[in-house]
Amino acid sequence: MEILDVIPSWLSGDVAVIFFAFFVVILTFFTARLTDRLLKAYFVLASKKMNIDETTYGLVRRIIVAVVYFAGLLVIIFHFESLRDLSIALFAGAGFAGIVVGMAAQNTLSNIIAGVALATFRPFRVGDLLTIHGEYGRVTDITLGYTKIRTWDNRRLNIPNHVISDEAIINWSIDDPTVNWTVDIGISYDSNIDLARRIMIDEASKHKNVMSYENLQKHNSHEKKGEEVSVLLTELGDFAVNLRLYVWVRDRSVCFTTGCDLKEAIKKRFDAEGIEIPFPYRTIVYKKDIEQSHKGDFERSREEPAA
Repeated sequence: MEILDVIPSWLSGDVAVIFFAFFVVILTFFTARLTDRLLKAYFVLASKKMNIDETTYGLVRRIIVAVVYFAGLLVIIFHFESLRDLSIALFAGAGFAGIVVGMAAQNTLSNIIAGVALATFRPFRVGDLLTIHGEYGRVTDITLGYTKIRTWDNRRLNIPNHVISDEAIINWSIDDPTVNWTVDIGISYDSNIDLARRIMIDEASKHKNVMSYENLQKHNSHEKKGEEVSVLLTELGDFAVNLRLYVWVRDRSVCFTTGCDLKEAIKKRFDAEGIEIPFPYRTIVYKKDIEQSHKGDFERSREEPAA
């Protein structure tokens, strides 16, 4: 017995068609929402028992929901003869229609294909910290069309997947989350380099976010003892001797604040122990002064007696 057979007799013709289509649409939306919620609940339950990658799971969940919507569309199409004939005609001309649809939905299709590729090859995962497209933030979701990132200043950034597939990505979380962060400070040529180096290493070693040798060995066994914090002279500049402090921190999320803390602490120690951080020096010579100087030299040369 078909659904149209149970429709009251006073509903006939176009009214019955509209009623049936409306019923299928509502049922499809309800089924899709229910399927989405059940899959989310299953993920929460399963993630407690086994290690499930949220990136791949999210893509599979969205594909299943899309299949539910597509199934509802097929029910409507094949139930009505006029729509069925129209769909057959469209499939008969699928070559031309495919070209038209492909050109019209080029970006959409490329986003979907790129989204599947991102979930398959996983250059990053949901929860990873990235520097991408000139922005730094945490990946909150990967959909079929967009990758959603919450930036460091709490902005929500949606980047099309096809754009990401063409971008160079810095993944701060995958494999090894530790970061070797640098702090650049210049001292005057009159200052003691060895004293400045000791102060910088001492202040870095006391910071809570800077990793000790023992903690660093859990992630980077190749680091030698005593080199987990180091200072190198990187440049003899125009007015300063530039030193660079290298420290290890647990992940990218604390790098910036750690660097700011170290700059403040080092500046205070330098002030207390007589290490100067110089200002750039500039000597300005005005054109008027040059002309007057040349004029004076010329007049003096005229006044000198000939030998």
